[in-house]
Amino acid sequence: MDALRLDQVMAAAVFVGARIAGVLMFPPFLGSGAIPLPVKAGLTLALTGLLWPVVGVAAVEATPLGWLRVMGSETVIGLMLGLAMQFIFEAAQFAGQVVGVQTGFSLITILDPQTQADTPVLGIFQQLVALLIFFQLNVHHWLLRGLAASFSYLPPGAWPSGRAGEGLLRAAGSIWLVGLEMAGPVIVATLVADVALGFLGKVSPQLPVVFVGLSVKNLLGLAVLAGSFALWPRLLEREFAAAIGWGERVLHLAR
Repeated sequence: MDALRLDQVMAAAVFVGARIAGVLMFPPFLGSGAIPLPVKAGLTLALTGLLWPVVGVAAVEATPLGWLRVMGSETVIGLMLGLAMQFIFEAAQFAGQVVGVQTGFSLITILDPQTQADTPVLGIFQQLVALLIFFQLNVHHWLLRGLAASFSYLPPGAWPSGRAGEGLLRAAGSIWLVGLEMAGPVIVATLVADVALGFLGKVSPQLPVVFVGLSVKNLLGLAVLAGSFALWPRLLEREFAAAIGWGERVLHLAR
């Protein structure tokens, strides 16, 4: 009886840790490849030690196949929770790429420390701005509370259904919508500049509109982008709250 009890306690700790490790694969900052693996492992162990006494003991088949099934389900659930938040940062990077095309910065790339890939400079810049707002709004506290609440929605051992994947794909659509919303002011400003420069080129054909237009759109786009940052905290607060809500709906669909 004591051996069975110890086995169940160890199973609960391992399965809780698997879900936490899945979440930590995609969250902002901690999901970056620049963060050493020992740091991620240490944080996973610390969170597991805090959560598994609250979660309770999981009743699971004491067979290798049962352990693999539950470990797989916990990892998938954790990945879903992490992806629901990461979509917002992908939207910020997408907005930066759109702004880069409109302002002439699309050819300037630097190494992204999170993905270790060459990325347009404005994409990385806007993603870092979103990360600063993420921490300023204490959204990481929301994410931890959502992770703790996820065990009441889906206890260890519950396998996500196909509807959970469908709900996650619907949530992924926010990348395009939120990204265009972030880049909207710059898109409108540069479009107005293109129209004005087109009329100017018709009035004065000898004016080098192509060269002048690039500088005008560059300065105008950056000025509008700097002004639009004042609206980002309210916008991102709404989207972060929606992402947490998406994560909860995905867990409900996984039942």
